[in-house]
Amino acid sequence: MTSKNRDRRTTFVFIYLILGLFAITTLAPFLWMLLTSFKSLDSVDKPGLLPKVWHGENYGQVFSQIPFGLYYLNSFLIAAWVTFLTVLTSAMAAFAFARLHWRGRNAVFLLYLATMMIPGIVTMIPNYVIVVRLHMLDSYTGLIVPASFSAFGTFLLRQFMLGIPAALDEAAILDGAGPWTVFWDVVMPIAKPGLAALAILTFLGNYGSFYWPLILVKSESLRTLPLGMLYYDGNYGRETNLIMAAGMMTLIPPLLLFIFGQRQMIKGIQMGAVKG
Repeated sequence: MTSKNRDRRTTFVFIYLILGLFAITTLAPFLWMLLTSFKSLDSVDKPGLLPKVWHGENYGQVFSQIPFGLYYLNSFLIAAWVTFLTVLTSAMAAFAFARLHWRGRNAVFLLYLATMMIPGIVTMIPNYVIVVRLHMLDSYTGLIVPASFSAFGTFLLRQFMLGIPAALDEAAILDGAGPWTVFWDVVMPIAKPGLAALAILTFLGNYGSFYWPLILVKSESLRTLPLGMLYYDGNYGRETNLIMAAGMMTLIPPLLLFIFGQRQMIKGIQMGAVKG
């Protein structure tokens, strides 16, 4: 083995060791969470990572003590609707900013993009006032509609659409296609990787939303998973083992979505970053 190959092999070993260390650091909290979900409440704070007695009934207690299935359904449906509407509205806005030519387009886009600099907590009170005046308080509509517009999503899809050749639009227009036909039949099929990336990011961001449902929801039937798990952290103590069991079940949809959609997400982000 030559010295050059030896140095290269040493470099690869060092890189894999660093990546392995990062992977262990990332997975350690999830491993603790999984093992704690099988412990009794008395043994949670005791030394030792593995439970001495495995309590699989913790998962059943989560469903028996609170309407966990209802909270699960609420979180999933709200995140799914927000994802669908965000992708749709962002795609329409991105098409207008990337493919249509109108006066002041770039200035309006920069103004639209500037809203990304404003923290969400700052706009929470104005959004709440608007929701109250539109009589959407404590409703699915109030949980879904305000979260269905994304400046980041518009930016991501605009960058992606700028990379699509303009000749495709021109050919469609010569064949008699209007703006809607160009958008739906020409641009949207090509933009599928970008749409998939935005959909995954939006779903992951809204599935675990806490603050907006906390201030908007009053009815038991509208609670989401983060609000429902507050039941185990009350004035009479914290049931950490049941919180971890509920948390493990909560992770299933976003984990499956990321596993099966990670290629599309990475591809969409990479292709969207090509055009500046």
